[in-house]
Amino acid sequence: MRNQTLADLNQVVALGGGHGLGRLMSSLSSLGSRLTGIVTTTDNGGSTGRIRRAEGGIAWGDTRNCLTELIAEPSVASAMFEYRFSGTGELSGHNLGNLMLKALDNLSVRPLEAINFVRSLLNVDATLIPMSEQPVDLVAYDEKGNHIYGEVNVDQLINMPQKLMLSAQVTATREALDVISKADLILIGPGSFLTSLMPLLLLDDLAQALRNSSANMIYIDNLGRELSIAAATLPLKEKLMLMENKIGRQMIDALIVGPGVDTYQIRERVVIQKLLEANDIPHRHNRQQLRRALDQALMGLAVRP
Repeated sequence: MRNQTLADLNQVVALGGGHGLGRLMSSLSSLGSRLTGIVTTTDNGGSTGRIRRAEGGIAWGDTRNCLTELIAEPSVASAMFEYRFSGTGELSGHNLGNLMLKALDNLSVRPLEAINFVRSLLNVDATLIPMSEQPVDLVAYDEKGNHIYGEVNVDQLINMPQKLMLSAQVTATREALDVISKADLILIGPGSFLTSLMPLLLLDDLAQALRNSSANMIYIDNLGRELSIAAATLPLKEKLMLMENKIGRQMIDALIVGPGVDTYQIRERVVIQKLLEANDIPHRHNRQQLRRALDQALMGLAVRP
Protein backbone atom coordinates (compact mmCIF):
# COMPACT_ATOMS: atom_id res chain seq x y z
CA MET A 1 0.00 0.00 0.00
CA ARG A 2 1.61 3.27 -1.13
CA ASN A 3 -0.22 5.77 1.08
CA GLN A 4 0.91 5.59 4.68
CA THR A 5 -1.33 7.95 6.64
CA LEU A 6 -5.03 8.70 6.83
CA ALA A 7 -4.39 12.22 5.52
CA ASP A 8 -3.18 10.73 2.22
CA LEU A 9 -6.34 8.72 1.53
CA ASN A 10 -9.11 9.83 -0.84
CA GLN A 11 -11.95 7.74 0.60
CA VAL A 12 -12.22 6.17 4.05
CA VAL A 13 -15.34 4.10 4.77
CA ALA A 14 -16.34 3.16 8.32
CA LEU A 15 -18.92 0.46 9.11
CA GLY A 16 -20.81 0.19 12.38
CA GLY A 17 -23.51 1.61 14.59
CA GLY A 18 -24.32 3.74 17.56
CA HIS A 19 -21.73 5.24 19.84
CA GLY A 20 -18.80 3.26 18.42
CA LEU A 21 -19.15 4.51 14.85
CA GLY A 22 -19.84 8.05 16.06
CA ARG A 23 -16.70 8.07 18.19
CA LEU A 24 -14.59 6.71 15.33
CA MET A 25 -15.95 9.21 12.81
CA SER A 26 -15.45 12.14 15.18
CA SER A 27 -11.81 11.11 15.58
CA LEU A 28 -11.45 11.25 11.78
CA SER A 29 -13.68 14.29 11.18
CA SER A 30 -10.76 16.31 9.74
CA LEU A 31 -11.04 14.08 6.65
CA GLY A 32 -14.29 15.93 5.88
CA SER A 33 -16.05 14.70 2.74
CA ARG A 34 -13.42 11.96 2.30
CA LEU A 35 -15.01 10.12 5.26
CA THR A 36 -18.19 8.05 4.93
CA GLY A 37 -19.99 6.05 7.60
CA ILE A 38 -22.34 3.19 6.71
CA VAL A 39 -24.73 2.88 9.63
CA THR A 40 -26.57 -0.14 11.02
CA THR A 41 -30.38 0.29 10.93
CA THR A 42 -31.73 -2.63 12.99
CA ASP A 43 -32.12 -0.89 16.37
CA ASN A 44 -35.52 -1.52 18.02
CA GLY A 45 -34.91 -0.14 21.51
CA GLY A 46 -35.38 3.20 23.28
CA SER A 47 -36.81 6.20 21.45
CA THR A 48 -36.01 4.60 18.08
CA GLY A 49 -37.93 1.43 18.94
CA ARG A 50 -40.97 3.39 20.11
CA ILE A 51 -41.03 5.38 16.87
CA ARG A 52 -40.69 2.22 14.78
CA ARG A 53 -43.51 0.45 16.64
CA ALA A 54 -45.80 3.46 16.21
CA GLU A 55 -44.85 4.62 12.73
CA GLY A 56 -42.71 1.93 11.07
CA GLY A 57 -39.67 2.80 9.00
CA ILE A 58 -35.95 2.32 9.47
CA ALA A 59 -34.10 2.78 12.75
CA TRP A 60 -32.73 6.31 13.06
CA GLY A 61 -31.02 6.17 16.46
CA ASP A 62 -27.54 5.08 15.37
CA THR A 63 -27.46 7.68 12.59
CA ARG A 64 -28.51 10.37 15.05
CA ASN A 65 -25.72 9.31 17.44
CA CYS A 66 -23.18 9.67 14.64
CA LEU A 67 -24.48 13.08 13.57
CA THR A 68 -24.34 14.28 17.19
CA GLU A 69 -20.71 13.16 17.52
CA LEU A 70 -19.79 14.97 14.29
CA ILE A 71 -21.19 18.36 15.31
CA ALA A 72 -18.18 20.68 15.43
CA GLU A 73 -19.87 24.03 16.09
CA PRO A 74 -22.72 24.22 18.66
CA SER A 75 -25.76 26.06 17.31
CA VAL A 76 -29.50 26.40 17.82
CA ALA A 77 -29.94 23.67 15.19
CA SER A 78 -27.56 21.32 17.02
CA ALA A 79 -29.23 22.04 20.39
CA MET A 80 -32.60 21.17 18.84
CA PHE A 81 -31.25 18.02 17.22
CA GLU A 82 -29.75 16.78 20.50
CA TYR A 83 -32.76 17.73 22.67
CA ARG A 84 -34.38 14.89 24.62
CA PHE A 85 -37.84 15.31 26.14
CA SER A 86 -38.21 14.69 29.87
CA GLY A 87 -41.26 14.41 32.11
CA THR A 88 -43.91 11.70 32.08
CA GLY A 89 -45.91 12.43 28.93
CA GLU A 90 -45.96 10.62 25.59
CA LEU A 91 -42.86 12.49 24.40
CA SER A 92 -40.83 11.57 27.49
CA GLY A 93 -37.54 9.94 26.50
CA HIS A 94 -37.86 10.81 22.81
CA ASN A 95 -34.95 12.51 21.13
CA LEU A 96 -35.94 15.38 18.85
CA GLY A 97 -33.31 14.33 16.30
CA ASN A 98 -35.04 10.95 15.88
CA LEU A 99 -38.39 12.69 15.45
CA MET A 100 -36.96 15.14 12.90
CA LEU A 101 -35.53 12.33 10.79
CA LYS A 102 -38.76 10.36 11.03
CA ALA A 103 -40.81 13.44 10.07
CA LEU A 104 -38.71 13.81 6.91
CA ASP A 105 -39.25 10.11 6.23
CA ASN A 106 -43.03 10.59 6.57
CA LEU A 107 -42.83 13.47 4.08
CA SER A 108 -41.61 10.86 1.57
CA VAL A 109 -38.07 12.20 1.65
CA ARG A 110 -35.66 9.40 0.85
CA PRO A 111 -33.82 8.35 4.07
CA LEU A 112 -30.41 9.25 2.62
CA GLU A 113 -31.73 12.66 1.55
CA ALA A 114 -33.20 13.19 5.03
CA ILE A 115 -29.75 12.56 6.52
CA ASN A 116 -28.14 14.91 4.00
CA PHE A 117 -30.65 17.64 4.86
CA VAL A 118 -29.86 17.33 8.58
CA ARG A 119 -26.12 17.23 7.81
CA SER A 120 -26.47 20.58 6.05
CA LEU A 121 -28.33 22.04 9.05
CA LEU A 122 -25.59 20.86 11.41
CA ASN A 123 -22.65 21.71 9.11
CA VAL A 124 -21.41 18.10 9.10
CA ASP A 125 -18.99 17.39 6.24
CA ALA A 126 -18.61 13.61 6.60
CA THR A 127 -21.20 11.50 4.80
CA LEU A 128 -23.54 9.07 6.56
CA ILE A 129 -25.41 6.35 4.68
CA PRO A 130 -27.97 3.96 6.21
CA MET A 131 -27.03 0.34 5.49
CA SER A 132 -30.50 -0.07 3.91
CA GLU A 133 -33.35 2.32 3.24
CA GLN A 134 -35.86 -0.47 3.83
CA PRO A 135 -37.15 -1.38 7.32
CA VAL A 136 -35.36 -4.42 8.70
CA ASP A 137 -34.87 -6.16 12.04
CA LEU A 138 -32.26 -8.51 13.45
CA VAL A 139 -33.39 -12.04 14.30
CA ALA A 140 -31.64 -15.13 15.62
CA TYR A 141 -32.09 -18.75 16.57
CA ASP A 142 -30.75 -19.39 20.05
CA GLU A 143 -28.85 -22.53 21.10
CA LYS A 144 -32.18 -24.37 21.63
CA GLY A 145 -33.59 -23.34 18.25
CA ASN A 146 -35.95 -20.68 19.64
CA HIS A 147 -36.72 -17.74 17.35
CA ILE A 148 -35.42 -14.49 18.89
CA TYR A 149 -36.78 -11.32 17.29
CA GLY A 150 -35.23 -7.88 17.51
CA GLU A 151 -31.89 -6.37 18.40
CA VAL A 152 -32.78 -5.80 22.05
CA ASN A 153 -33.62 -9.49 22.58
CA VAL A 154 -30.56 -10.69 20.63
CA ASP A 155 -28.34 -8.61 22.91
CA GLN A 156 -29.83 -10.41 25.93
CA LEU A 157 -28.80 -13.90 24.76
CA ILE A 158 -26.54 -15.67 27.22
CA ASN A 159 -25.04 -18.02 24.61
CA MET A 160 -24.06 -17.34 21.01
CA PRO A 161 -26.97 -17.88 18.62
CA GLN A 162 -27.00 -20.81 16.22
CA LYS A 163 -27.88 -18.42 13.43
CA LEU A 164 -28.11 -14.67 12.96
CA MET A 165 -30.11 -13.14 10.11
CA LEU A 166 -32.21 -10.21 8.96
CA SER A 167 -36.00 -10.34 9.12
CA ALA A 168 -36.43 -9.35 5.49
CA GLN A 169 -34.35 -9.74 2.33
CA VAL A 170 -33.61 -6.05 2.01
CA THR A 171 -30.96 -4.50 -0.22
CA ALA A 172 -28.12 -2.22 0.78
CA THR A 173 -28.38 1.48 -0.06
CA ARG A 174 -26.86 1.82 -3.53
CA GLU A 175 -24.59 4.69 -2.47
CA ALA A 176 -23.13 2.43 0.24
CA LEU A 177 -22.14 -0.13 -2.39
CA ASP A 178 -20.69 2.60 -4.59
CA VAL A 179 -18.54 4.14 -1.86
CA ILE A 180 -17.21 0.71 -0.81
CA SER A 181 -16.11 0.13 -4.41
CA LYS A 182 -14.13 3.40 -4.32
CA ALA A 183 -12.71 3.05 -0.79
CA ASP A 184 -8.97 3.26 -0.10
CA LEU A 185 -9.53 2.01 3.46
CA ILE A 186 -12.45 0.27 5.20
CA LEU A 187 -12.86 0.31 8.97
CA ILE A 188 -15.21 -1.88 11.02
CA GLY A 189 -15.86 -1.35 14.72
CA PRO A 190 -15.82 -0.50 17.52
CA GLY A 191 -19.35 -1.50 18.41
CA SER A 192 -21.56 -4.24 19.78
CA PHE A 193 -20.45 -7.29 17.81
CA LEU A 194 -23.82 -9.02 17.27
CA THR A 195 -26.01 -5.94 16.96
CA SER A 196 -23.87 -3.15 15.47
CA LEU A 197 -21.30 -4.93 13.29
CA MET A 198 -22.77 -8.24 12.14
CA PRO A 199 -26.07 -6.82 10.74
CA LEU A 200 -24.12 -4.96 8.05
CA LEU A 201 -22.43 -8.16 6.94
CA LEU A 202 -25.78 -9.97 6.77
CA LEU A 203 -26.71 -7.83 3.74
CA ASP A 204 -25.70 -10.05 0.81
CA ASP A 205 -24.95 -7.21 -1.61
CA LEU A 206 -22.94 -5.26 0.96
CA ALA A 207 -20.92 -8.38 1.84
CA GLN A 208 -20.29 -8.92 -1.88
CA ALA A 209 -19.11 -5.31 -2.27
CA LEU A 210 -16.63 -5.89 0.56
CA ARG A 211 -15.53 -9.18 -0.98
CA ASN A 212 -14.82 -7.41 -4.29
CA SER A 213 -13.01 -4.46 -2.69
CA SER A 214 -9.24 -4.06 -3.04
CA ALA A 215 -9.07 -1.74 -0.01
CA ASN A 216 -7.32 -2.66 3.21
CA MET A 217 -9.70 -3.36 6.10
CA ILE A 218 -8.98 -2.61 9.75
CA TYR A 219 -11.00 -4.01 12.65
CA ILE A 220 -11.21 -1.85 15.80
CA ASP A 221 -12.07 -3.88 18.89
CA ASN A 222 -14.13 -2.61 21.82
CA LEU A 223 -12.30 -1.36 24.88
CA GLY A 224 -14.92 -2.46 27.41
CA ARG A 225 -16.88 -5.64 27.86
CA GLU A 226 -19.72 -6.22 25.44
CA LEU A 227 -23.20 -5.49 26.77
CA SER A 228 -24.18 -8.75 25.09
CA ILE A 229 -23.25 -11.62 27.42
CA ALA A 230 -22.85 -14.00 24.47
CA ALA A 231 -20.50 -11.77 22.50
CA ALA A 232 -18.49 -10.80 25.59
CA THR A 233 -16.98 -14.29 25.77
CA LEU A 234 -15.98 -14.46 22.08
CA PRO A 235 -12.22 -14.69 21.51
CA LEU A 236 -10.79 -12.20 19.03
CA LYS A 237 -9.91 -14.95 16.55
CA GLU A 238 -13.53 -16.15 16.50
CA LYS A 239 -14.84 -12.62 15.87
CA LEU A 240 -12.58 -12.36 12.84
CA MET A 241 -13.71 -15.76 11.61
CA LEU A 242 -17.43 -14.90 11.93
CA MET A 243 -17.03 -11.59 10.12
CA GLU A 244 -14.93 -13.03 7.31
CA ASN A 245 -17.28 -15.99 6.86
CA LYS A 246 -20.00 -13.46 6.03
CA ILE A 247 -17.75 -11.43 3.76
CA GLY A 248 -16.67 -14.59 1.98
CA ARG A 249 -12.90 -14.28 2.22
CA GLN A 250 -10.09 -13.21 4.55
CA MET A 251 -10.19 -9.45 4.33
CA ILE A 252 -9.25 -7.94 7.69
CA ASP A 253 -5.62 -6.91 7.28
CA ALA A 254 -5.04 -5.15 10.60
CA LEU A 255 -6.50 -4.95 14.10
CA ILE A 256 -6.49 -2.24 16.75
CA VAL A 257 -7.05 -3.61 20.24
CA GLY A 258 -6.66 -2.58 23.87
CA PRO A 259 -3.86 -3.87 26.14
CA GLY A 260 -5.89 -6.64 27.80
CA VAL A 261 -6.89 -8.50 24.62
CA ASP A 262 -5.38 -11.92 23.88
CA THR A 263 -3.81 -11.71 20.41
CA TYR A 264 -1.66 -14.83 20.70
CA GLN A 265 -3.49 -16.76 17.97
CA ILE A 266 -3.61 -13.89 15.48
CA ARG A 267 -1.32 -14.55 12.53
CA GLU A 268 -0.53 -12.76 9.24
CA ARG A 269 -2.25 -9.54 10.26
CA VAL A 270 -0.90 -6.24 11.56
CA VAL A 271 -1.82 -5.88 15.24
CA ILE A 272 -1.68 -2.53 17.03
CA GLN A 273 -2.14 -3.12 20.75
CA LYS A 274 -1.93 -0.15 23.08
CA LEU A 275 -3.72 1.92 25.70
CA LEU A 276 -6.50 3.75 23.86
CA GLU A 277 -9.12 4.61 26.49
CA ALA A 278 -10.33 8.18 26.95
CA ASN A 279 -9.89 9.75 30.38
CA ASP A 280 -13.34 11.34 30.43
CA ILE A 281 -15.59 8.44 29.34
CA PRO A 282 -14.85 4.83 30.40
CA HIS A 283 -14.56 2.26 27.59
CA ARG A 284 -14.56 4.94 24.85
CA HIS A 285 -11.56 5.53 22.61
CA ASN A 286 -9.43 8.62 23.01
CA ARG A 287 -9.90 10.30 19.63
CA GLN A 288 -6.29 11.37 19.13
CA GLN A 289 -4.91 8.01 20.29
CA LEU A 290 -7.27 6.13 17.98
CA ARG A 291 -6.25 8.22 14.99
CA ARG A 292 -2.57 7.66 15.77
CA ALA A 293 -3.20 3.91 16.11
CA LEU A 294 -4.88 3.87 12.68
CA ASP A 295 -1.89 5.67 11.16
CA GLN A 296 0.37 3.10 12.84
CA ALA A 297 -1.67 0.29 11.32
CA LEU A 298 -1.43 1.88 7.87
CA MET A 299 2.33 2.18 8.19
CA GLY A 300 2.50 -1.46 9.24
CA LEU A 301 0.48 -2.45 6.18
CA ALA A 302 2.71 -0.34 3.91
CA VAL A 303 5.86 -2.26 4.91
CA ARG A 304 4.21 -5.68 5.03
CA PRO A 305 5.66 -8.14 2.48
